[in-house]
Amino acid sequence: MSAPPLPSPPYMMLQENNNGGGASAVPPPPYRGKVAPYTGKQKKRGRCFKFICCCYCFLFILIILSAALLFCFYTFYNPKVPSYEVQGIDVKAFDVQHDFSVKTEFLLTIKAYNPNKALGFIYGENNYLNVMYNDTNLCSGKLPAFHQGTENTTMMQVMLSGKTPFGSGLQEAMMENKHNGRIPLLVKVKVPVRIVVFDVPLRQFQVFVNCSLVVDNLSPKQKARIVSSKYDLNFAL
Repeated sequence: MSAPPLPSPPYMMLQENNNGGGASAVPPPPYRGKVAPYTGKQKKRGRCFKFICCCYCFLFILIILSAALLFCFYTFYNPKVPSYEVQGIDVKAFDVQHDFSVKTEFLLTIKAYNPNKALGFIYGENNYLNVMYNDTNLCSGKLPAFHQGTENTTMMQVMLSGKTPFGSGLQEAMMENKHNGRIPLLVKVKVPVRIVVFDVPLRQFQVFVNCSLVVDNLSPKQKARIVSSKYDLNFAL
C-alpha cells in the first residue's frame, strides 16, 4: 500500500533556469502603504471651515448693505446737527449778601432748532444747566425733558437759582465789567439726547453745549441785553 501524498509547502520552490542554473527573477509584490481611514474628525473640520466662511460672507454682505443704506440716507436726507441759542436773560435777582455771597436768579429763554426732515430728538431728564462768571458758578437749573420732532423749533424758559461765595475780587471785576457794559458769562449745558429715525429711537449719547455770552448788565428786575455770543457743541457716547 502506497503512502499518502505529502502536503504542498506553504511556499513556492524556485525552479532552476535552464540557461545558468540561477534562480528565476520573480518580482516582489508591490509595496502598499497603509491608508488612513477617513474619520469623523475630518468631516467636522470641513463643516467648521464652511460655517466660518459662511459667517464671514454674511458679515461682509451686512457691512456692504449698511454702508449702502447710510450712503442713501445721507444723500437723500442730508442730516444736520441741531442748533441751540440763548435768546434772553431776565435777571430776577442778583443780590450781594453781607457774608460776601451772591444770591442769583436768572430766567433763560432758550431756542432749540431741528432742521432735519427725517430725524427727531428725545431730550432726557438727567441734565444740568449752569451759568458761570470768572470760573465761579452763579446759578444752576435743569432743562425740561421733551421730544422734538422733525423740522421743529422749540422755545423753552428755564429758571436758574443759586447762592455762591462772591469775594471782593469778584465784586471789583464785576463792577469794572458793568461799567464797560460787557459782562462775560458762560452757560454750560449737558443733556442726554436720543436720535429718532422714522419714529424708531436709536442709541443715546451726551450733548455738551458751551455758550460764551457777553451781556450789558446784571441789574435785578431787568432784562440783560446780549451783546455777543459764541457756541461750542460736543458729543460723547
